[in-house]
Amino acid sequence: MIDPRHPFAGKAALVTGAGTGIGRATAEQLAREGATVILLGRRRAPIEEVANGITATGGTAYAFPADVSDPAQVEAAVAFAVERCGALHLAVNNAGVSGGHARLMDLGIDAYREVMGVNLDAVFFGMKYQIPAIIAAGGGAIVNVTSVDADRGHVDYAAYTATKHAVRGLTRAAALENATTGVRINELQPGVIATPLSQTDPEATARAEAKVPMRRSGHPSEAAEAICFLLSNRASYITGTHFSVDGGFLA
Repeated sequence: MIDPRHPFAGKAALVTGAGTGIGRATAEQLAREGATVILLGRRRAPIEEVANGITATGGTAYAFPADVSDPAQVEAAVAFAVERCGALHLAVNNAGVSGGHARLMDLGIDAYREVMGVNLDAVFFGMKYQIPAIIAAGGGAIVNVTSVDADRGHVDYAAYTATKHAVRGLTRAAALENATTGVRINELQPGVIATPLSQTDPEATARAEAKVPMRRSGHPSEAAEAICFLLSNRASYITGTHFSVDGGFLA
């Protein structure tokens, strides 16, 4: 019987964008629930801080600095997870950037490409290398983190919005392709969450909070709870879906 306190015991999980916000909260919860966690992030210091905090409380975590928009670095991270842990069972593709506040016609080409690279290409690269590893491990689950903007347009964030729509398509296609391989793939769709990314535009965040029926931002741990549910055996018959954690925003 699986210990409900440690449902991920014996499992290895890879989390991108793990240095802050939802990624950090998810990595910490996975570790509390028994998983060995591989933390990916472009900056070494934040992911090492999270890894050190996990190990200080009795968990197991490894920091792996990587630019997830580079397929070679993503492949290397998956290989590291398999080598260090013996297998990869779970993955959370969470890394994201906003691209800044600009009308489509004013958005720089380099800024556009950065958003596409981190928010969309990285999810493709992640699943490309994660899925075979998880199949080899005997099955598991992947969660791709998008946004409520996967269901709507967002003025002045055209590239960001486009990536979130596209990741939904990638998630559904990959879920169908793997419906019988033992790899479940779902989308976590957060609303207004109090993360460093959301704080880049406080005025926009305040306007968004005013539209949330619960009249507040969510906490990263509230998104992490949902992600861990989707990764767990409690969600064993759930794949190819999107799961909103948005305080009623889309309702």
